[in-house]
Amino acid sequence: MMEELPIDTSHPAVREYLALIRLQVLTPLSLLVNIATVMVCRFILQPNLEDISKLYPSSISPQPSMITIYIIAIYILQVGYCILLVFSRHTETKRALIKGCGFPLMLSNWVMAFWAISWILQAFLISTILLGVLLVLLLYSNTVLLIYHVPTMKRPMELAFIHAPVRAFLLLPFGVMFPYSLFITLGKTWSPGEPQHYDRGMWAGFIVVLVVNVLGILVIAIRHDFVWCFAATWICASQWTLKPKPYPVMLTVIIFTVLHPAALITSIVFGWLRDRRRRTGPIALPPDDEGVPNGARAGERPAREVDAEAIWG
Repeated sequence: MMEELPIDTSHPAVREYLALIRLQVLTPLSLLVNIATVMVCRFILQPNLEDISKLYPSSISPQPSMITIYIIAIYILQVGYCILLVFSRHTETKRALIKGCGFPLMLSNWVMAFWAISWILQAFLISTILLGVLLVLLLYSNTVLLIYHVPTMKRPMELAFIHAPVRAFLLLPFGVMFPYSLFITLGKTWSPGEPQHYDRGMWAGFIVVLVVNVLGILVIAIRHDFVWCFAATWICASQWTLKPKPYPVMLTVIIFTVLHPAALITSIVFGWLRDRRRRTGPIALPPDDEGVPNGARAGERPAREVDAEAIWG
């Protein structure tokens, strides 16, 4: 079929155009399937996603309502992504969409839809595997975007509707959902009627939240990443607002709720001061006047005695 087309499909420009057309069709479809599946599993089916979460409390369990708000925000950003995918005319933006995050993001939407079904069925091993796949896909997308399609304020639409949704989407499995599903799979939960056992998996939960948030602090400080800062702070808040929690985990997430924005502000101020120092440069000192006779200006030759015999013979 492709051989019969009156165009050279091996040409790079043609291949990019065809890839863009595929993304313009498949990405909105995958997002629609993702939204429909998650919303049905969250608001229509019984037990729903929140009910299943309440059946398996753990040391890192998030507040379901806050995670729901977070997911809705990701969907809104992805709607903007789909609009940009259709109407963008900027060459660099198209390359970021095609070669940066296009197909991994489309696959991520399908994976999340299947994850919601596995969660409803309480197939937590499958859920953990799907969240691991989701994490790998989004990690790959973010890495490619940051290396080959660096975010810049010169293209704010690309920053808002490509980098932001992909980064926020990554934080969902990385920050909470993958570890939480893994904890359920490994049995590091307690019965809802036995809150006295809430310290089960305490130190494992402490290590998870510590490592995840330390990595987040590094990303925020190095890249001045507003999206990561907001997402990580929100996820930390979703964890300490759901009680009971073991003391080490509770204290850690509360501290990092404060540290994430503090790290962002500090890194921005430090970067501004450093740039200002570079623009100003070293202070130019006046030339050294040592050896200049008193009363003489810098750069002037001192007066000397005139030899009268040499002049008059």
